[in-house]
Amino acid sequence: MSSAKSSCCTPERSEADCADVMGDAKETSKTLAFTHVPHSIVEIPGGIAFCGTDSPYLVADEEAPFRTSRTKSFWMDDTAVSVGRFAKFVADTGYQTEAETFGDSFVFNGLLPQDDFFDKAVVAAPWWRAVEGACWHNPTGSKYPSVASADHPVTHVSWHDAMAFAKWAGGRLPTETEWEHAARGGLRDVKYPWGDEDPNDQSIFHCNIWQGQFPKTNEASDGHYGTAPIYSFAPNGYGLYQMCGNVWEWTSQSFKVRSLRKQMKQAQIEKKGHKITKGGSFLCHKSYCYRYRIAARTTNTPDSTTSHQGFRLVYDKPPRN
Repeated sequence: MSSAKSSCCTPERSEADCADVMGDAKETSKTLAFTHVPHSIVEIPGGIAFCGTDSPYLVADEEAPFRTSRTKSFWMDDTAVSVGRFAKFVADTGYQTEAETFGDSFVFNGLLPQDDFFDKAVVAAPWWRAVEGACWHNPTGSKYPSVASADHPVTHVSWHDAMAFAKWAGGRLPTETEWEHAARGGLRDVKYPWGDEDPNDQSIFHCNIWQGQFPKTNEASDGHYGTAPIYSFAPNGYGLYQMCGNVWEWTSQSFKVRSLRKQMKQAQIEKKGHKITKGGSFLCHKSYCYRYRIAARTTNTPDSTTSHQGFRLVYDKPPRN
C-alpha cells in the first residue's frame, strides 16, 4: 500500500512503498465501455502573457511577482480531459495507468460510502485514504466499486499517465505560463478566470470548490460534492471551462524557485522532481487551501494519483481530430 508525505492539498506516493501489481486491472479497464463525450479545442492568442501576481496570498508558494513574457498562439482543450475521452485512449492503446500498476490511489474520504479506512489514512492529512483498486474508471476502489462518470474529468491519473495520453492525442501538457495566460482569458492581474469576485458558501458560485467547514462538512451549495461535469459553470474569455476548481491540472514543468532565500532553496531540494499543478480542485476553500486562484500553485511527484488530479492538453497547431 502506498504512503504519503505531509501535504495539505495533494498527497504524494512514496516510491519506496508500493503495492504489487493488480493482476486484473489492465484487463478490466480494457473491457469497460464509456459514452463518447465531445470536446472542443480553442485557439489561445499569442502576444504578451501574464504570470504570477503582485498580491500574493501564499508567499511561500512563490506566487509573486507579476511578470510578463511573449508567447506564440497555441490551441488548448476547452475542458479537462474527460473520463470518456480517456477511455478511448485506453481502448486504442491498452494503456495501464500507474494507479492500476501500483494497485491503489489516494481517495478523499468524503467520497467513500463508509469511512472505515483509518488504518490507511495519511497521518498529516487523514481525510486522504490510500484505497486499493482506486483508479481512473473505479474512483472509489475495490471495496466500494463504482464507475466513473464519462462526462466528468478523469482523475487518479499521474503526470506520466497524462504524458502518455498527450503523445496519443498529438498534444502536450502546458507550461505554467501558458496555463496562466489561457486561464486569464484576456484579463491581466486578476485572481480568477472571471475577474476578482470571490466565490462564497451561499450565493456566488463561479467554480466547483468546497462550501462549508473543511474537511467535515461540504454543503455542496454549488450543486457538486465531488467533481462536476466538464462543461459546468461559465467559460472564461477564451472559452475555457473550469480553469479553477474541480480538478488540479498537471503542467509540463518541474518545480523551480526564483528566490535566493535559504528557505526557498531548501524547498526546491525537498521538491526535486515534483511537477507543478495549477487550478485547485473541488476540495479547495479559502479557509483551508486558497489555491483556486490563477497565480496559486502546488506540486506533486509525477507518479502520484488522487481523487482531484486531472489535466488538459495544449497543441502547437490545430489537431486533426
